[in-house]
Amino acid sequence: MTRVGFLLKVKEEYIDEYKIHHKNVWSEMKNALSRNGWKNYSLFMRPDGLLFGYFEADKSLADSIKRMDSEKVNTDWQELMSPYFEIPEGSAPDQAMIELEEVFHLD
Repeated sequence: MTRVGFLLKVKEEYIDEYKIHHKNVWSEMKNALSRNGWKNYSLFMRPDGLLFGYFEADKSLADSIKRMDSEKVNTDWQELMSPYFEIPEGSAPDQAMIELEEVFHLD
């Protein structure tokens, strides 16, 4: 198991809408994440839209994203969420995650 932390930036004008979507994440998306090894997944956001994500992966962030690539529901979710993020036009949010190095962990 690998602990993964990442950053993304939600556009400030879409923060409230983004939060609503995440109170109602599709059950098919939750199932796909679980099926593909995204465990203990959490998202945290500052008031300016800077988003910190954390999950426990079977192998790595790259492997977890690759596994989700085969899920149609993930393609649909990424397409829905893409306009909410400060990422290059046409990019998928899961391809724009900035992975953080773990420097400390207390069990």
